[in-house]
Amino acid sequence: MRQDIEQLNMTLTRQSAQDVLAWAQEEFGESVTLALSLGAEDVVLLDMLSKSGKPARAFVLDTGRLHQETYDLLGRVKARYRNVEISVYFPQTSQIEQLVSSNGPNSFYESVDNRRECCRIRKVEPLARALSGVDAWITGLRRVQSVTRAETPIVEADEAHGGILKVNPLTNWSEDDVWSYIRANGVPYHPLHDNGYPSIGCAPCTRAIEPGEDIRAGRWWWENPEHKECGLHIKR
Repeated sequence: MRQDIEQLNMTLTRQSAQDVLAWAQEEFGESVTLALSLGAEDVVLLDMLSKSGKPARAFVLDTGRLHQETYDLLGRVKARYRNVEISVYFPQTSQIEQLVSSNGPNSFYESVDNRRECCRIRKVEPLARALSGVDAWITGLRRVQSVTRAETPIVEADEAHGGILKVNPLTNWSEDDVWSYIRANGVPYHPLHDNGYPSIGCAPCTRAIEPGEDIRAGRWWWENPEHKECGLHIKR
């Protein structure tokens, strides 16, 4: 398996993001799905999938604490990309009730462990359900986004989800590459990107960044950079 993935990366690294997506759709058919956070990278991939001419699937993790602008954008992309099946997954109500009753609504500010527990309930567990029964998933990860993503390959085995394949078509893209595609193709994007938010997650955990800051500095800004993952992309 490891040798196969290494060979795949050698082959796919010379291909465009559209070619990587075409390979994934050809290889896995309707058993591949896009993780759609509605950030700039993900709407690029959604636009590419919609133009593939093949059945395509995507999913959104609604944590219950997203920005209103995120919900507005979800409505816009569902209306525009009707040929892509977009599902929405929510946290388990009982787990949210227990978390908030025990720790309060904003316990994630108090420690890294508390924040990770909140992310686990609101994002990681719903992700496991979203990926149940699929053979591969597509993400908008890019190497230049953060220190935790600097070595992201184009394809990798996702051991946290049973060894399914994780496909990262934009891993070599720059910020300019992303926005050039959005502008050239008229892709609808999150309005907070125009207000200093290059990376957008839950509303209480996201702020605008200052000039010169890392593009993910506004995510969990009270934590050190090496901690800034919610658990969706942590390697087991």
